Amino acid sequence: MQAFTSDHHTLPLPSGHRFPVSKYALLREAVARSLPEVRLSPAPAACDGELMLAHSPDYVAAVLEGWLSPAQQREIGFPWSERMAERSRRSVGATIAAARAALAEGVAANLAGGTHHASADKGSGYCVFNDVAVAARRMQGEWHRLHGQLLRVLVVDLDVHQGNGTASIFADDPTVFTLSLHGERNFPFRKVAGDLDIDLPDGCEDIPYLQALDQALATVWAHHGDQPPGLAFYLAGADPHENDRLGRLRLTAAGLAERDRRVLTALRERRIPVALTMAGGYGRDIADTVAIQLNTVAEALASWEAWQGRRGMDSTHNRPPDTTLR
Repeated sequence: MQAFTSDHHTLPLPSGHRFPVSKYALLREAVARSLPEVRLSPAPAACDGELMLAHSPDYVAAVLEGWLSPAQQREIGFPWSERMAERSRRSVGATIAAARAALAEGVAANLAGGTHHASADKGSGYCVFNDVAVAARRMQGEWHRLHGQLLRVLVVDLDVHQGNGTASIFADDPTVFTLSLHGERNFPFRKVAGDLDIDLPDGCEDIPYLQALDQALATVWAHHGDQPPGLAFYLAGADPHENDRLGRLRLTAAGLAERDRRVLTALRERRIPVALTMAGGYGRDIADTVAIQLNTVAEALASWEAWQGRRGMDSTHNRPPDTTLR
């Protein structure tokens, strides 16, 4: 399975900044150590034209040329620097590359990405560019040129925060269906309606979460009928975890692994290729976040192997021990 990384392009942050930027390198190292079957590649940089598939030219120029105002930088949550701009390009490029690989092989991943709070003309909530929105439109264009057909896209956003930027970008686009399962009382406090939004109460645990996910996926399949999506993006946030600083939900690591399994199985059974992004994760112990995301990559690898016919559908490749879901 192919996975793309951008952590070599570091994000310089002031001392004490709350964003856990080190998680990306730690995840890459953990994947290299524990999942040698995953082929790690450095992310290419998204070009200006690709970024403008989902963002306004003025906003793209403001990020790349350093014209962001202090207020814009505060809303993003990062101070501007050339390295911040370059890393943002690379994170988008990683999702484009993962989407292209997924269309060829069934499953691929960006070991960062999922920056779903960025809208067409601004960034927000640690999100500079919306990598999934750019990659979706890039793949639609490539697919049409190669096959002369429309590529329908599904976004399954299971970060604990609602994907308001993605919803706003695709608000009037019937070719992209956005599903977001998120904390009702969490950021962003003013949600932007997507195609299917599932609000969850504070303290939601494994079993009601998974029931809500099953119902949401059933609604997605019913909506698409005999025109299933040709590509999915899965934002596999680690922040619904019970020990996440910003999450407010109470999913266990086993519950999150089961979440990943259900999404990936549902997509594979329908032969819908999927590009994963890691999205949010703010564990009180960063090791918890990395372990959850490593499990996500392991589940993705097992699904990729099933796509290739290398492993049965009931694969237990590198799964955590079975525990009782809460």
